[in-house]
Amino acid sequence: LLGLFLFSCCLLLNHRQTSITSTMSDNLLLVTDSYKVSHHKQYPPNTTKVFSYFESRGGVFDEVLFFGLQCIIKKYLVGKVVSEEKIQEAKELWGLHFSNDSIFNEEGWRYILEKHNGHLPLVIKAVPEGTVVPTKNVLFTVENTDPKCFWLTGWVETLLVQVWYPCTVATNSREHKKIIKKYLEKTADNCDGLSFKLHDFGFRGVSSVETAGLGGMSHLVNFLGSDTMMGIVFARKYYGEKIAGFSIPASEHSTITSWGPERETQAMKNMLEQFPKGLVACVSDSYNIWDAISEVWGGELKQNIIQRDGTLVVRPDSGDPKEVVVKCLELLEQSFGAEKNSKGFKVLPPQIRLIQGDGINLAVVDEILEAMTAAGWSADNVTFGSGGSLLQRLHRDTLKFAFKCSSVVVDGEEREVFKNPITDPGKESKKGRLSLEKDKDGHYSTVQHGNGADKDNHLVTVFLDGELVVDQTMADIRKRADL
Repeated sequence: LLGLFLFSCCLLLNHRQTSITSTMSDNLLLVTDSYKVSHHKQYPPNTTKVFSYFESRGGVFDEVLFFGLQCIIKKYLVGKVVSEEKIQEAKELWGLHFSNDSIFNEEGWRYILEKHNGHLPLVIKAVPEGTVVPTKNVLFTVENTDPKCFWLTGWVETLLVQVWYPCTVATNSREHKKIIKKYLEKTADNCDGLSFKLHDFGFRGVSSVETAGLGGMSHLVNFLGSDTMMGIVFARKYYGEKIAGFSIPASEHSTITSWGPERETQAMKNMLEQFPKGLVACVSDSYNIWDAISEVWGGELKQNIIQRDGTLVVRPDSGDPKEVVVKCLELLEQSFGAEKNSKGFKVLPPQIRLIQGDGINLAVVDEILEAMTAAGWSADNVTFGSGGSLLQRLHRDTLKFAFKCSSVVVDGEEREVFKNPITDPGKESKKGRLSLEKDKDGHYSTVQHGNGADKDNHLVTVFLDGELVVDQTMADIRKRADL
């Protein structure tokens, strides 16, 4: 009985700790960098307005596909996000953290609770999601709407800067799409299959389930193929897309190798029998990829494939990608034949295709497609799968994202704010109130010093005083992002 009692106590304690952790992660009063907690004491006396902006200062790509802000706003900022319970929770934790109870701005947060019913007195203006903007341009701005809450603009920086991740994934994914489209236009009759040419394999390779949701959803702005279900869940929850991505039955090494080397043919035949219609993918390099193609797929199971109502997608998963893909195509041609399309490039029969999911990144995709082109193969024959490079091998400096204050109001007068470190001119920030405008040729540029005109500003109000003003859909975002 004592053991049962202790076990029950452990379960209750674990549940309580889990609940506390969950609550704290949703408490905006804790979702910031520690040093920001003291910033309300650091601005000039009589500061009443802080205006800040978010941009990509350059990096790997020349342009940014803006995406993901709405998800963060909906999850953390909309509605009553300040309560007495959250204030007390934050007061205790920050007090322990600093060993000082006077750092945390309890008065400021209680003012928001009492004056604004826990809603954030902020306005966020942003370029519509899915818009592709050259780097070094403002993407969104934030400012307080209550003069007593000037410090709040800086508080939300930590959270809002995390939009770097969906923006970077979406941009990286779109750059893959550019390359694939270039080769399809060169070697295929059409680009009809482009949206399924890069499949997301990244779920297991990211740091968290939330990362999988954000990153997987960002990839789906550009493509329709994904094995990262959390991306589909996030797109449904935050952008109203009923089903943003699709997948097919596919094997992994364990489902093939569990049959044993001597029964690999039976394992592969089982794939065709279990999934007699539609697309099905089978990893084929468990032992000898060349024999698997020539003797199994192109030998014993050839008629099963030809007579099947659908397409078998053969997956190599090791070796030098550009060499392996071309050799696999050549071996498949020997068994199944190939025809030349209108542009003179070879295409396998519709019952057989290839997917390369090992070692895929931008450079490797280009290398593979260039090698295929040189060997006379259409890009129509292959699909790519990408994991770590698509969702994880990225960071904030991939596109040098930054959030900076550019204007304040002190003693009723507006002041331009900027930094220009002598040790790094690339970190010079923009000055004054900003707007994003287009010139007569349709090119975006940032207008500084408050010289922009509201009617020409492409930044639109998306959040105002605790309310989501514009609810953008995945369908509209995809249209803006399309090549």
